[in-house]
Amino acid sequence: MSDDLDLQTLRVVRALADTGTITAAAARLGYSQPAVSQHLRRAEARVGHPLVLRTGRGVTLTEAGARLAEHAVHVQAALDAARQELDRLGGAASGRVRLTGFPSASSTIVPDVLARLRHEHPGLQVTYVEAEPPEALAALRDGRADVALVFSHPGSTTAGRDLDGLSERDVYLDRTVLVLPADHPFADGSPFADLADERWIGGCPRCRGHLLATCAAEGFTPEIVLETDNALAVLGLVAARMGVALLPRLSLQAAALPSAVRVVDLPDQMGRRIAVVHRSGARRVPSVRALTGAIAALDPRLHGLTALSGPRSDAG
Repeated sequence: MSDDLDLQTLRVVRALADTGTITAAAARLGYSQPAVSQHLRRAEARVGHPLVLRTGRGVTLTEAGARLAEHAVHVQAALDAARQELDRLGGAASGRVRLTGFPSASSTIVPDVLARLRHEHPGLQVTYVEAEPPEALAALRDGRADVALVFSHPGSTTAGRDLDGLSERDVYLDRTVLVLPADHPFADGSPFADLADERWIGGCPRCRGHLLATCAAEGFTPEIVLETDNALAVLGLVAARMGVALLPRLSLQAAALPSAVRVVDLPDQMGRRIAVVHRSGARRVPSVRALTGAIAALDPRLHGLTALSGPRSDAG
């Protein structure tokens, strides 16, 4: 193999592994499709191995390509560590760190984290981009983010994605609540199966899956008549008696509850887990360590959360 293997080739192969097509990989990397194809051809000539196989409109990595994609995650983490290790010579965490998180965290957890970091590490530049868990994990893998706030519902991994090469730590439990018209007879402790004949309001794909799984465990299939991932819209629809809904409690923290709506807490085992994810070994990077520490140091009671602890994968 040639010694001309470069970081950009690793990024291209990693993007192909995550997206499955040259067009999608090019969009993620900010390149044109011909530029990615040309780079791929040059890289295959340099390394002496085919890296992808064309399959219809998509591509499949060869064994050589898959190996490079695995190494890409670790190489990116090492580069980040090298870049910011120099910052340690200046004392407290400095440089920059990139955070991504899901929508209901944007108005609750994230502002508190950013305020804490500004106070404790004024030299640290923090950027934030909102993304659902699958997109957040993709951003970690291809180097567009350093830390991701994600969630998962009972019985699933975070966003249903392979976490190889990433380190995930559960930090908070976000209880699921039932949103009902204020005069609805359902009460705390009532059997969930009593809701079998209700009309339901579904949410995002992950939340809809959670609703279906929760109802299936109680022996019924919900009649989903409306769908929206906007918590304020859900409250309005429930107030108008158009249906009932499940929501994560966090999504209601920044919302004013209409007088025509009532919220009932469901058992902890129905809640979702909020986790912090970064590339394996990235906590050696001072800025990543500062950011993950700020997330873990929040007072969960301010947002209706319960603190958790313990890694799911490599705790690096």
